[in-house]
Amino acid sequence: MLGLNLEEPRAFRDVKEEQTRSLVLRQLKRLLGELPDALLSQIQGLSLEQLEALGEALLDFSSMADLEGWLQGQSKE
Repeated sequence: MLGLNLEEPRAFRDVKEEQTRSLVLRQLKRLLGELPDALLSQIQGLSLEQLEALGEALLDFSSMADLEGWLQGQSKE
């Protein structure tokens, strides 16, 4: 309609993704302590949608094993 592109601009989406990743990492660090490099790498590779899901899921985490299990579930999708 009218040739308008109503999709979110890529630059805006990139900023939103980076802010979400930063927030989730801070929350995980506060909850679980320092994260191993292997887990950090996995989190760095998550999409915005996965980061948002992780932000909700971490509310139920009580151990590093919970995070590891959640990340393993993401790799199967």
